[in-house]
Amino acid sequence: MKLASKPWIAQRLLTLKTYRRDDLRSDLLAGLLVSVLLIPQSLAYAMLAGLPPQIGLYASLLPLLAYAVWGSSPVLGVGPVAVLALMIAQALGGLPAGVSPSEAALVLAAEVGLILLLASALRLDALASLLSVPVLHGFETGATLTIAMSQLPVLLGSPAQGFELPGMWASMQASGFAWHGLSAGFGLLACAVLLAGRRWLPPGSARLVPMALLLAAMGLAWTLDGVSRGVALVGTLPPLDLHLSLPRLNGELWWQLAPSALLIALIAYVSSLVVAEALARRRGEKVRAGAELRGLAAANLCAALSGGMPVAGSFSRSVLLHEAGSRSRASGVFIALFMGLAMLLLAGPLAWLPKSVLAATILVAVLSGLKFQPFVEAWRYARPEALLMAGVSVIVLCWSVTAALALGVLGSIALLLQRTAQPHVALIGRVPGTEHYRNVGRHAVECQPGVLGLRIDESLLFTNARSLSDVVQGLLNQERQVGQEKVHRVVLLMSPVNSIDFSGLEALRELHAHLKRQGLRLDLSEVKGPVLDRLRAANWQQWFEGQVFLSHHQGMVAGEIQA
Repeated sequence: MKLASKPWIAQRLLTLKTYRRDDLRSDLLAGLLVSVLLIPQSLAYAMLAGLPPQIGLYASLLPLLAYAVWGSSPVLGVGPVAVLALMIAQALGGLPAGVSPSEAALVLAAEVGLILLLASALRLDALASLLSVPVLHGFETGATLTIAMSQLPVLLGSPAQGFELPGMWASMQASGFAWHGLSAGFGLLACAVLLAGRRWLPPGSARLVPMALLLAAMGLAWTLDGVSRGVALVGTLPPLDLHLSLPRLNGELWWQLAPSALLIALIAYVSSLVVAEALARRRGEKVRAGAELRGLAAANLCAALSGGMPVAGSFSRSVLLHEAGSRSRASGVFIALFMGLAMLLLAGPLAWLPKSVLAATILVAVLSGLKFQPFVEAWRYARPEALLMAGVSVIVLCWSVTAALALGVLGSIALLLQRTAQPHVALIGRVPGTEHYRNVGRHAVECQPGVLGLRIDESLLFTNARSLSDVVQGLLNQERQVGQEKVHRVVLLMSPVNSIDFSGLEALRELHAHLKRQGLRLDLSEVKGPVLDRLRAANWQQWFEGQVFLSHHQGMVAGEIQA
């Protein structure tokens, strides 16, 4: 078998052959720096998802190796992420009796992996287009505020809990707004240290602050005997145990988690692809959407088999990998190795880590990415999209992630249908001294007596085709009111039309018949080859009596030439 017939194997072999010592040094350093950041994040995001802390560490081992083999980006930092942790926490509510959150997280990761694998097999790379930019911005903002709100009780040592604003408020009232002084001290001091590091330290040193903070907090909690003082600690972690096992095979559980898995898979893929493509542009590289689907599918399936949770690409870790000089996906392998060593060496000390310090790392990390500028820009540019963005944020904050995404997609579709419900048809005239035709409302142009020149500015599809005759008739009536000579011919400039579906074909036939009844002839100009091929395949010559001109100018002056 020729190597070219195995492009995936050929690419990996080529990568190994061109891997140099300088690449190894850069990838080792990048892996070390990111593993330092990933340890506190993995613990924190597992806690955010309502799972034991070690689940986050397990999700940062084998999934990284799987993505290194199957993915395409050399800098995408795959692992637990805050937004997915929030979605996981909401998905794990109301589990069947006898099912632990850890078991359900494995099922969720397996379903996410299988969904992404199926999408890859079916080449559904276009899944990313289901979430418009306003929906993504609104979702990210709402999720950021929700995550920050959910960590405030942990930061202050309060028994209150919840993710949606109404539930959180009710829980705080039920607890009498109680809080624990020493836990709050740990949390607020950690916030101050993290913010100071971001504000005054160089970027290279600032990245080491979270790990240094964790070590200092563990030492201080041990010195002050935080257990006897009521400080909530992470507790003893189980020994590193990565034996592979299948997720729980419970039909009711798999069916219950399937809708959440579908949304998590969509968010994981879209957010990871956005990060990977943004960093690839900075580096002058390209990522393959299909490979990203395969890489994320493999990473989530490995998480399901090794005691983890659903994973995706992290923006903060990916940027750090980029800035640290990662040359290839081997940096992910080194991150996994360093994480494994950390689990072996730090399992005992991590038991003394205050949960309020982990909450502080989450709070500072997510709020650092909070941006309201997109709302301002959207309000100036397209207010309906700005309202959709704000609506998605409010729904995430006050209701649920699932409802926000579902309504966001529906809202985007509704806006699309509203914009395309009527085709834009422009009345055009000739720019004096040229053969160019432009909109009469925007340019000083000359109109051809007796001929109505129109330009259709979009494809004719089922969403807009029904009103084509009405739009053309309205422009025809307008021209008759101001024209000095009776219109006897209509010429449609079709160059912007990339496609005509069956509804569009019927609309074109209806327009042809409608004009014929008025004694007018319909001609077309500059019809694209693929569009004309489909029209001919539909035997449109049986009813179309006009002409198709190579250029619009030829169509407009055809009557003069014949005369």
